[in-house]
Amino acid sequence: MSSGSLDLEDLPGVGPTTADKLREAGYATVESIATASPADLAEAAEIGESSAKKVIKAARELADIGGFKTGIAVLEDRKEVKKLKTFVPEFDELLGGGLETKSISEVYGEFGSGKSQIAHQMAVNAYLAEEFGGLGGSCVYIDTENTFRPERIEQMVRGLEVEGYDVPPFEEFLEHIHVAKGYTSDHQMLLVESARDLANELKETEYPVRLIVVDSLTAHFRAEYAGRGTLSVRQQKLNRHMYDLAKLAEEHNAVVLVTNQVQSNPGVFFGDPTKPIGGNIVGHAAKFRLYLRKSKGGRRIAKLVDSPNLPEGEAAFVVEEGGLKP
Repeated sequence: MSSGSLDLEDLPGVGPTTADKLREAGYATVESIATASPADLAEAAEIGESSAKKVIKAARELADIGGFKTGIAVLEDRKEVKKLKTFVPEFDELLGGGLETKSISEVYGEFGSGKSQIAHQMAVNAYLAEEFGGLGGSCVYIDTENTFRPERIEQMVRGLEVEGYDVPPFEEFLEHIHVAKGYTSDHQMLLVESARDLANELKETEYPVRLIVVDSLTAHFRAEYAGRGTLSVRQQKLNRHMYDLAKLAEEHNAVVLVTNQVQSNPGVFFGDPTKPIGGNIVGHAAKFRLYLRKSKGGRRIAKLVDSPNLPEGEAAFVVEEGGLKP
């Protein structure tokens, strides 16, 4: 039984009222309960600790987590991972072949460093068949800063240069990019649930969801939770949001690409004073972190800051009307 289709009500001893309390406290999935501590769960659901232990035990069995796998089994799982190319050779090399499915990749940088340009380009490339460097699928685009432009997609489609590939009309690409505007942080989190429903709907079709873009991840959280006093609440919600995105990537073998803003760190006297918003929560959840900065002559530099298996490095690219180019 796939944990994606499980409801909290499937757990023994969890009725509709308890389920609602759990969801309100942020326990929206069976997995989140399976990994909760009995004390936290008891408090959230207003049940005794022994009842909470039983619920957690049942959740672990249902969600099928907590067991060990051999390295060989993990290697087999890794064979399902696909790569989404940027078509800038140095950039793809930096990423070990492209953006990886089943993972969250984060690009952060100052205003105008090319974050949304990369998001648009990936939305185009994801539609291409796998043999041409794409993922042969649809894209879900959660737009929180009103940056998505269909005209930009049209320009990028016209600018595609893929050997042996007959580029279809740009409308065909737009047909498979599903855009939703996020108006608040809560709405943004809700859209991930809607994205899951859409991905389940399209799973067996010719173009399943293979790319989820959140542009930008932190804008609403940053605006709504200003000041030190609200930091822990913000980080908890961000953690929940990242967890949901990571699960979506895993369930649908999709790339999750999030853009992030930066803030200046006044304590830094040498080197670059900018650092991404969201702190360790975002840092740990994003498997690949790319820092973008502007360079001379309209060039952009992408620096791989963090990755589980790739060395740090840099790649230069330019943003032209036809998209990202070497």
